[in-house]
Amino acid sequence: MDDQTRIELEAAAFRRLRQHLMQDRTDVQNIDMMNLTGFCRNCLSRWYQEAANERGIEMSKDEGREAFYGMTMDDWKANYQTDAGADKQDAFKKAFAENVGPKG
Repeated sequence: MDDQTRIELEAAAFRRLRQHLMQDRTDVQNIDMMNLTGFCRNCLSRWYQEAANERGIEMSKDEGREAFYGMTMDDWKANYQTDAGADKQDAFKKAFAENVGPKG
């Protein structure tokens, strides 16, 4: 497989992952994803932002989130985010420290 085809397939897989998380499974909470997998929608939006920045494209954290979420973070939270209990919050702190660290 040539590099261009590989890039196109990877991009298609990323777009499908984004669709799955942003349209098909809005019921799945970021905190649950982080606790189970060590990454969430916010991580994906941060990786998107970091990739843009590495290529000389200025993009803030909020701009990266809006590009990934397709809406502002406030809109996402209002439409889809639910309250997390203390047990989930404690598990999140551990998962965040292990997978994202202090730069988060």
